[in-house]
Amino acid sequence: MSVGKLIGVGNTADVYEWENDKVLKLFHGGYPDLPINMEYNNAIAIRDLKFLKPKAYDLISYDGRKGIIYDRLSGESLLDWTIRTGNISLCADYMSKLHKEIMQNKIQDVPNYKDFLRHHIPSSLSIDIRNELLKSIDNLADGDTLCHGDFHPGNIIMSEGRVYVIDFMNVCYGNYLYDVARTVFLLEYTPVPPEAPNRDMIIQFKKALADLYLLLMNITRDMIKDYLTIIIAVRKGECPDE
Repeated sequence: MSVGKLIGVGNTADVYEWENDKVLKLFHGGYPDLPINMEYNNAIAIRDLKFLKPKAYDLISYDGRKGIIYDRLSGESLLDWTIRTGNISLCADYMSKLHKEIMQNKIQDVPNYKDFLRHHIPSSLSIDIRNELLKSIDNLADGDTLCHGDFHPGNIIMSEGRVYVIDFMNVCYGNYLYDVARTVFLLEYTPVPPEAPNRDMIIQFKKALADLYLLLMNITRDMIKDYLTIIIAVRKGECPDE
């Protein structure tokens, strides 16, 4: 089988048409095997859970690169749709409803969210600060809720009037407030380049979307503050170039 038309380009992989209404997410040459295998294992673990997503079918090698075969979705990302329409209220509504559906699922055969946080504590920090972070992580609540780990409008696809979540590399389980805090971080705290046009407007947009999302999730900032503090503290270890 040969790949079809290139239909998407990302930071870690390209997406090509595949047979029988499927796509091949083909990771870039030299991309590490560990996160690829993690994404595939996560995608298989959640494949039959009850929320809208493309199902994963196989992990293959193609032209010296590793790839995952998924269902094909036709549509645009919720991020692109929101930028095009300016409708952040409906964006927050789509997000909250889908996220609630995801978090109705219970699971334990994916990584624990606390292990994810521990793994990304920056090695550059002093031993004392690292130990303080480890204690803070230990003190967070446990749970068996499915957490997407990377839930934001860029990972939501609008297809035929329905919204689907994609990208399962950071799937984990734990307390649901972790995933809400993680989403707020991704919406509001990820940096906007200083040279970006309309930078101040973008920052206000991100904050407004986070506020609307939290309102619809019926969660206050006080409820997620401990999670958010730790997520911010370990982000440098996760994304050192951010």
